Amino acid sequence: MDIENYLNKFQKAADQLNRKQLDKKQIEVAVGVVLNSVFLKLYKKAWTSTSQDPLTATSRIFFSIWINDSTIKEQKIYYNIHALKLRQLKGYAIQSRKFAETFRHSFKDFEYQWQNVSVNFGPLTLMEGWIKIDLENFQDDILKLANNFLEIDHLIDNTLAKFK
Repeated sequence: MDIENYLNKFQKAADQLNRKQLDKKQIEVAVGVVLNSVFLKLYKKAWTSTSQDPLTATSRIFFSIWINDSTIKEQKIYYNIHALKLRQLKGYAIQSRKFAETFRHSFKDFEYQWQNVSVNFGPLTLMEGWIKIDLENFQDDILKLANNFLEIDHLIDNTLAKFK
């Protein structure tokens, strides 16, 4: 995998996101490499342990879009929302399975907007899916997925509020 090429494509997509909307929603964007996958992540600092880096914190919630060697062979790009070790999230009394159930119940109203999505996972993966891509020009696909998430990020806030 040509990591630099894919990082560049992911960054170009990230640069097209509406900065005013991200600032208003207090959503951060990161593009990078983890586990041999190039990713774009959207997250809020409020969705993580306060004293830790939101990208690596033990307890955190984030939306991710990624590609790696195996997804490239499939001509797919994957996306998901992870909710990691929420019992450790300060200021909340969260049972991971209940949190996942609550989020997924709210997500049902938006599920039709997500191609090949599934919620049939354990509590760490709230939802996950994939889309077919043209490997030469998929920045628009990344942008569309990111913007889809910006339409449902409130579901995470609403779900967290129930566990305050």
